[in-house]
Formats: sequence, structure tokens, C-alpha cells
Amino acid sequence: MSKTSTCRPLRVVRILEAGQAPANVGRMVISGRMADVCAELDRLAAREAALH
Repeated sequence: MSKTSTCRPLRVVRILEAGQAPANVGRMVISGRMADVCAELDRLAAREAALH
């Protein structure tokens, strides 16, 4: 029996509520490998820090 690893791509989905301005982030759903999700969160945090 051989083990094959399936590569799940990183998925980032923005969910905007009705009447919300596009500039607002709203909710986000991030899925994929834990390392990829953590890297995306680090990237988002660095971007937020650079804006302030």
C-alpha cells in the first residue's frame, strides 16, 4: 500500500455582507495546508501593519 499525498491549494474567500463597502474586508475563509494558511495570515498581518 503506497501513500500518496494530495496537495490542496490555498483558498481565500472574502464574504461581504449586503450594504457593506467593498473597502471593508468583511469575513474571510482561508483553507488549505496549515503551513500555507499560517503563511497567508502572516502576509495579511504584515500588510495591515504596513498600512498603519
